[in-house]
Amino acid sequence: MSIIEILKVLVLGIVEGFTEWLPISSTGHMILVDEIIHLNVTQEFKDVFMVVIQLGAILAVVLLYFHKLNPFIRTRGRSVKGAVIPLWGDVALKKHTVILWMKVVVACVPAAVMGLLFDDWMEAHLMNAYVVAAALILYGILFIVVENINYGKRPAIERVGDITYKTALIIGLFQVLSLVPGTSRSGSTILGAMIIGCSRPAAAEFSFFLGIPVMFGASLLKIVKFGFHFTGAEIFILLFGMVVAFIVSVFSIKFLMSYIRKNDFKLFGIYRIVLGVIVVIFFAVRTIMGL
Repeated sequence: MSIIEILKVLVLGIVEGFTEWLPISSTGHMILVDEIIHLNVTQEFKDVFMVVIQLGAILAVVLLYFHKLNPFIRTRGRSVKGAVIPLWGDVALKKHTVILWMKVVVACVPAAVMGLLFDDWMEAHLMNAYVVAAALILYGILFIVVENINYGKRPAIERVGDITYKTALIIGLFQVLSLVPGTSRSGSTILGAMIIGCSRPAAAEFSFFLGIPVMFGASLLKIVKFGFHFTGAEIFILLFGMVVAFIVSVFSIKFLMSYIRKNDFKLFGIYRIVLGVIVVIFFAVRTIMGL
């Protein structure tokens, strides 16, 4: 591998890690960036890379929310005169965590079913810059509209733990929309959660957790279809891209959670609209010029 190809993977890893958790479409950005820098690999491997690199981003969620997501971890207690008094009983904590995972599974079912049924068709017909641009603009507008409608209203669901199975399923139905490139998985789930009354932090956290089984499943499906016959260079590309995505994702998640505690999502909506317009102009001009 040349140093240029390594730098391309570095850029793609940074883009994936930064955009995966922000409601601006990581897949859309990855497609657009690859249109510009052209990673020099086979199309079959590129399709795998664009999905499997997300595993690095997922590991960042596992790291940052390990205590909330691990049902086997023991509670931390406070010491009172030499005795450790649990702040929350281990049994209750484990039950709470298991229930959270069950809600995540319920929310993942719609996208998993639709993804399995239409994965090949969507890859053949929707993976292009114009679909990405349209989705960027449409959901950018929706974010601004929803924020305006919710302005001044108190969310009915303040915390992730308050999300019911019914609410989880509805959020899962919104996640199906993210199968269209440019929509953004986090964007569609956060938007859906806010529409049905979730606070921004609760919507964002639940979106993070939904990404774990969805991305692991999507990555496994891509690898199985590819056939596990990777070259040494391809293995390096996958691992390097995932490591970069993991590191950048840690900072991206922390930034988003800090930002939305004091701000709304309108800025992301404006960004999506501006980027979508730029994409349309860029690719229209390139097509006219025959580039």
